[in-house]
Amino acid sequence: MLKTYRPVCYFEKRLYICTMKKQSVRERIIETASDLFYTQGYNQTGINQIIAEAGVAKASMYQHFRSKEAIAVEYLVARHYMWMGKLEACASKGKTPKDKVLGCFDYLIEWLTEVDFRGCGWQNIITDLPSEHDKIKDQAIYHKNELRRWLRQKLEEGNLYTTEEAQDLGDQVLILIEGAIILSQIQKNCWPIDAAKKACESLLNYK
Repeated sequence: MLKTYRPVCYFEKRLYICTMKKQSVRERIIETASDLFYTQGYNQTGINQIIAEAGVAKASMYQHFRSKEAIAVEYLVARHYMWMGKLEACASKGKTPKDKVLGCFDYLIEWLTEVDFRGCGWQNIITDLPSEHDKIKDQAIYHKNELRRWLRQKLEEGNLYTTEEAQDLGDQVLILIEGAIILSQIQKNCWPIDAAKKACESLLNYK
């Protein structure tokens, strides 16, 4: 079973635990590592840098995490809740199921322009990952499967499509979303997202 934790907030391109109390050592490590993994990459981030920037002792770090991989798993779990929460908030502005699905592309523009087209945290870490890190891979698969499920559920609302039709269309929309994220990261531009949204409108016969 995948580990899950309480949601986090996202502000100024950084993940942080929502709390009125002073951050614990564990929370400081997660926040610091989250920023470093996303902005400079998993392989490019060392344990010593995380310890130094989090301002914690090495012994304290190892009390909470046995490895860099364990920290990365926590980062991806937290990022999943943040990302899906912001997607839902953006999509919920739509009145119809089709509007909500198309709202995904509005969210992509909002998110990717904010982070200077840094791209998808799961795509980035998978391409930067040694082959034996299965726990991290499991988190990436979990996130993408949850997005796939979310799309299917939105398309099933209002009984516009059967379960089979919603699954098939949702999978096609997912491919448009993933492709738009990657190409916008390469191009450092929103036009791939705009093009993917237009393709989605055609796919859904949106009028």
